[in-house]
Amino acid sequence: MEPVGAASAGSDADPKSEVFVDPIGGANRFEVLVQSIADYAVYMLDPNGIVASWNTGAERFKGYRADEIIGRHFSVFYGDEDRAAGLPRRALLTAEREGRFEAEGWRIRRDGTSFWAHVVIDPARDSRGRLIGFAKVTRDLTDRRAADDALRQSEERFRLLVQSVTDYAIYMLDPNGIVSSWNAGAERAKGYTADEIVGQHFSRFYGAEDRANGLPKRALTTAETTGRFEAEGWRYRKDGTRFWANVVIDPVRDPTGKLVGFAKVTRDLSERRESQIALEQAQQAIFQSQKMDAIGQLTGGVAHDFNNLLAAIMGSLVLARRRMANGQDATRFLDNAMQAAQRGATLTQRMLAFARKQELQLTRVNVAALLGGMTDLLQRTIGVGVDIRVEIPDTLKDVAADGGQLELAIINLAVNARDAMPDGGSIVVAADEVQVVDEALGLRPGPYVRLSVSDTGEGMDEQTLARAMEPFFTTKGIGKGTGLGLSMVHGLAQQCGGKLTLESHEGRGTTATLWLAIARDDMQVDSAASPPADLMDGPLPAMVVLVVDDDQLVLTNTVAMLEDLGHRVIAATSGADALQVLRTNDVEIVVTDYAMPTMDGLRLAHEVTTKWPGTSVLLVSGFADLKRHASADIPCLSKPFSPGQLARALAGAMRSGRTAERASNPPA
Repeated sequence: MEPVGAASAGSDADPKSEVFVDPIGGANRFEVLVQSIADYAVYMLDPNGIVASWNTGAERFKGYRADEIIGRHFSVFYGDEDRAAGLPRRALLTAEREGRFEAEGWRIRRDGTSFWAHVVIDPARDSRGRLIGFAKVTRDLTDRRAADDALRQSEERFRLLVQSVTDYAIYMLDPNGIVSSWNAGAERAKGYTADEIVGQHFSRFYGAEDRANGLPKRALTTAETTGRFEAEGWRYRKDGTRFWANVVIDPVRDPTGKLVGFAKVTRDLSERRESQIALEQAQQAIFQSQKMDAIGQLTGGVAHDFNNLLAAIMGSLVLARRRMANGQDATRFLDNAMQAAQRGATLTQRMLAFARKQELQLTRVNVAALLGGMTDLLQRTIGVGVDIRVEIPDTLKDVAADGGQLELAIINLAVNARDAMPDGGSIVVAADEVQVVDEALGLRPGPYVRLSVSDTGEGMDEQTLARAMEPFFTTKGIGKGTGLGLSMVHGLAQQCGGKLTLESHEGRGTTATLWLAIARDDMQVDSAASPPADLMDGPLPAMVVLVVDDDQLVLTNTVAMLEDLGHRVIAATSGADALQVLRTNDVEIVVTDYAMPTMDGLRLAHEVTTKWPGTSVLLVSGFADLKRHASADIPCLSKPFSPGQLARALAGAMRSGRTAERASNPPA
């Protein structure tokens, strides 16, 4: 027998005649649906609140079986306090009167435990609108409430944390920069209460200039695009006073990445900044004090040395004048004056070397030839009681150095060695070639000549050795030295691409070592030991020379030197006087000082070369770094100079002038 409404296989019955019969039935279908819901308690109440039905969800989280609860009043799910307050009755009245009641609150399970429930009660009416009961839906939200409570507690703790911070202004801005929260630190630092500032734009904390330059907007844009903005600057309080602030702005985004605002943290660093400024001022004051102390040591040492030299010069010249007046030979005293003057020039070179102002001419220097030519000079400089030995192999390669300055450095090291041996001793000047393979000594890897000056003197302890190359440091006593000797040698070595090292032990002497780089093959050979090319051809022919110097003593000496060289000399004491002389005289070369009032020598030189292109110029100055300021085509001569140096400089200036004239007037 086939089911009713089902066509048998192969039947040609009309499909339209088939009838579907609900196997559950209409009413039963809704009951099955309600019973299958396990996450909600869905049940009926009669008009008086008596439970009339019960589903699986209600049994699951309220704990009652249907036979235990049907027929009982639903107020059993409420606590004593809610029942005493008439909450169950009000819920039914509200549902009947307003068509719906919805609330959340604590409810009681069969075992007496409580749970947080979401309750909806709807009235049930028949076709005539008569109340026949209530449909009640309850959901257990205990877990959600616990999570919400935890979130609220966390937010409250965070709010309390932010509000309790008084050293930092911590507040929120909306995406447009409007203040949306305000903590106690912000009120303390900026002076505004929350009621006064929330809803205002944060740019009011900036000065008028910063606002005009768009700094507030740039800060937000930077934070949004780079993820952070941090800066320090002046910010303003409510009362108009300003404070130095450190500001950090971070963007705040929702889970989708959308910008919802900015977190802004500001700290008042005014006290720290004032302390820092005070510290810097104190450091500057200490530095100034140390500088003045150093200048005092330098001045004392230089004054002592120069006074000794001036005493020798003045005394020798006075004695020479007396001898000459009596017809006696004054050569010895004149030689003394010359030697003292040369020592003064050497002292000046030391100071210039310390200041890194001396003009170095790096050339190929033959160390063996240099020392061979100055052995007698060393012995005379050191004096009796000290034996000097020079142990330099003839096969030593040339070094890159300034021959004149290297000679001064060796003399200086020898004098230091002598001073360390008050009871006499020996000095050994030696050299060899070494290959530096790493930078442990602070030298670039490569070939070097190691030039050493060793003595058998008192030596130095570790503390003295550590300070030996410091500027102004001296062991010779106050006023007995400038403390620039080793500093000068150290500076020279560094400018030559080398280094000065010291090794010393108390009672066993000291060794000062100059590390000098081997010269390149293409470097010019030092010509200090050979006569200049211009003098090999004999002396210059007599010329008309204009000498310009505002110092009458120097002017007189220079004029006398030039006259002794056979030239006709015209003197002028200023640039204006020199130009007047040039307008009325045929001058072949102008020898002018650099440092003169109104018109300096460089300006005068340009005037001469422009208006009298056939006239050569020689610029003379005591500034060692003059060539950095002068043009490359203007020859220079440093003071002090000897007649021979002046003659060579004149020859060079004339040669340079003729070359320039030929360049400006090429042959047809």
